[in-house]
Amino acid sequence: MKVGIVGLPNVGKSTLFHLLTKQAVVIANYPFATIDPNVGVTPVPDERLEKLAAMSNSAKKVPAIIEFYDIAGLVKGAYKGEGLGNQFLSHIREVQTIVHVVRLFGAADILHVEQGVDPLRDIDIINTELILKDLETVTKRKEKLEGEARAGKAEAIHNLAVLKSIEEALNNQTLAISLGADTLAELILKELFLLSAKPQIYLLNGASEEVTDELKARLASLKADYMVADLQAEKGVGDIIRKAYAVLGLISFLTTGEDESRAWTIKKGMKAPEAAGVIHTDFEKKFIRAEVIQWEKLLEATSWQKARQKGWLRVEGKQYEVQDGDVIEFKI
Repeated sequence: MKVGIVGLPNVGKSTLFHLLTKQAVVIANYPFATIDPNVGVTPVPDERLEKLAAMSNSAKKVPAIIEFYDIAGLVKGAYKGEGLGNQFLSHIREVQTIVHVVRLFGAADILHVEQGVDPLRDIDIINTELILKDLETVTKRKEKLEGEARAGKAEAIHNLAVLKSIEEALNNQTLAISLGADTLAELILKELFLLSAKPQIYLLNGASEEVTDELKARLASLKADYMVADLQAEKGVGDIIRKAYAVLGLISFLTTGEDESRAWTIKKGMKAPEAAGVIHTDFEKKFIRAEVIQWEKLLEATSWQKARQKGWLRVEGKQYEVQDGDVIEFKI
């Protein structure tokens, strides 16, 4: 999973990236200290993995991981290249979700590109830049489709109608993600990698008492997940990973043994053969059945063998929907 960290310059993006990944990065009191995105991998905290590894006396533990991209600050006019904006916006296309860092803290000694802290204005600036870039993308594709649609090509006519509905929403300052899953599932939109179609988690950098009712109302209108974290004090950072998982509809199943204990990331609702394919593509094709037990029940049994003796292992077939925290052994 790839998560992009975005926001205006000097709002705490690189600080957050450093706290999440422990990588040394340039954290400077001026815009565009970051040009190329910093990329770092961080493990997903999981107490279940720790306990299973101890139970199995595993030689190694392999957690699920997330890639974080520290993307340079965006400014007004980024969609048309201001502040190297075209380059920075293109980096957002690489990620699956966005952590949108919004500055609440004052700190007069830390520069603000808009000459003052105003979270509502700052949120609008970033979202407007995403929308304007998407409008540019949609308009270019629409122009190409119009000729094919006039020629009577059914697929082009359908795709043109989809793009017109998206264009109307964007012109009304509506993020593409608000149009719903069915619209976003259209193949033409998947091909465009629209920036405003990506789920956003708003990270409000400051103290909880700095979150106004007006700001809460704005975030509610955006139907967005948000959290408050004081990055100066390193509080609340670990919750971002769990929040990203929830926003993207991800869960983890686990495998355990003497060689290794490992957490595997899958989409919620995935069936057992697909989950097996995450381990190895051949496993999906050759899937016969799965032996499954919830992690807490396995710990209670103290070993896989004892769980089998107690009759606690469930045998599941191809239609089984894998649950978060399942410990699974696939039979192929």
